[in-house]
This record gives sequence, structure tokens and C-alpha cells, in this order.
Amino acid sequence: MRFDATGKVSLDHIYTQPDPRSYFSVLSPLGYCIPQQAKPYFAKLIKEYRDSQHVAVPKVLDIGCSYGINAALLKYDTTMDELYARYVGQERAGESREALLAHDRELSRSRRPAQPVRFVGLDTSGSALSYALDAGFLDDVVHADLEEREPTPRQRAQFAGTDLVISTGCLGYVTERTLTRVVEAQGTRRPWMAHFVLRMFPFDPVERALAGLGYRTVRVEGFFRQRRFASSQEQELVLDRMSAAGVDVRGLEAEGWLYAQLYLSRPADGEATGPHELNREQN
Repeated sequence: MRFDATGKVSLDHIYTQPDPRSYFSVLSPLGYCIPQQAKPYFAKLIKEYRDSQHVAVPKVLDIGCSYGINAALLKYDTTMDELYARYVGQERAGESREALLAHDRELSRSRRPAQPVRFVGLDTSGSALSYALDAGFLDDVVHADLEEREPTPRQRAQFAGTDLVISTGCLGYVTERTLTRVVEAQGTRRPWMAHFVLRMFPFDPVERALAGLGYRTVRVEGFFRQRRFASSQEQELVLDRMSAAGVDVRGLEAEGWLYAQLYLSRPADGEATGPHELNREQN
């Protein structure tokens, strides 16, 4: 079992396969659930944006979108349990990518979108993006590493007009550099943001960068399970890192799960949704 520089087990291989079967097969025993935890919060923010800004079909940029999981949950009202059932087990194990895609296209055709929303995915994995786009989960994709380089003119055009920016777990690997480049592609517009960030990663540098771009950030009360630790060694490495940073792990990571917190950022000249307005809905 390999570990990355943060102490977490390296799961890079599950994000670069031609379809999501490896992704869900590896994460299923770990109880990975953060997209399901995030779903009601994202759905509420999308609706609030649509109603308050009078935008019929908001454009959502999902950073670190992988196979379009958040889009599938929000556009077609799927659940993580449903997706695990679709991709894990013998029924799909022997299928070709084309057969699996046909199965997923049927989902996107047969269900009327639960949310009138346009999803753009940003990721460094071209294979994951390709699958999500072909399946109909994402409406557009941007294959780029904005940590390393500025977006191209075409990518800036794809980012332009974004209404909301979301993520579920990539911040910490993705930094304020990526968010700044996404915001700068908007010109004078400032999209709303909602990021679920693991407690092991400090959010302060991101918050400071966003403040410099005209944002006010608040944290929603509560903690959100992401997944179980893959091993006792992973737990030990992560807990050592968190303790060194002064983070109290008692009752949370010490019990065997990675936990995230939700940060909401909006233009400072507008009304920001605070913790009292978005009550915690799930464990």
C-alpha cells in the first residue's frame, strides 16, 4: 500500500481508468459517501442561485469532478448507493466500456433532469472526463492542471459565465492557485462557491486568496464523513499530520473516518449564506 505526501493512501489509479468500475469498486469497501453528503447542500445553493439571480439554468463548474459523480447525483437525482450498484459486482464486470456507456446514456435519457443545470467538469484525468461527457453526466469538460499552468484561451472561454464552483474533496491537492485562475477567467463576474474540504487540509490560504478576489467565506456548522481509513497505517499517518497542525481529532478521525467541512464563499458585496441558513442535514 502506497501513501502520498499527505499520509493518505494513494488511489491515483482509480481516477485514470476508461470507466468508473475501478473507482467504485475500490471506494465501496471504504464507505466513500461525500458526494451524497454534499448533494442536498449543492441542490439548495443551485436553487437559491437560480431564484435570487434569475438564472434559469445555472452553470456549475465541478473541480476535480472525476467521472461526473456530483453531476449524476444532482442532474438525475441518483444516489451513491445506486451508482455503487451500477458499477460494482459481477453483472458489469465483463461488460465492455461501450456497453457500460450505453447503460449510462439510457439513465441520462430516461430521467428528466431533477435540476435544470449545466455541469462543466474540470479534472486532470482525460479518461474520466471523456467517460462523464460520453455518458451524458457532464455537459462540457476542461482537461487541465491549473496548478501548473494558466488556462488556454479556449479553456478560459469554457470557464466564462460560471455561476457556481463546487468541489468534494480535491482542495488540499488543488490549491488557491486553481481557484484564482478560474475566477480570473470570469472577468468581473464572481461565481458563488461551495467546497467540501478534508479537515486535514487548512483552508486559510484559500480563504485569504478568495478574500483578495472580493469574496467573503463562512463555514457551515458540522462535519461530514468522506470515507473510512484504508488501513491503520493510513489513519496513523493522517492523525500524526493533523495533531502536528493542532487539529483535535477526538471523536472524529480518531474513530476511523476522514471528515470534511463545508465552506461557502460569495462576493463580499452580496449577501453571504451563513451557517445558520444552511442547517446540517445528514451525518
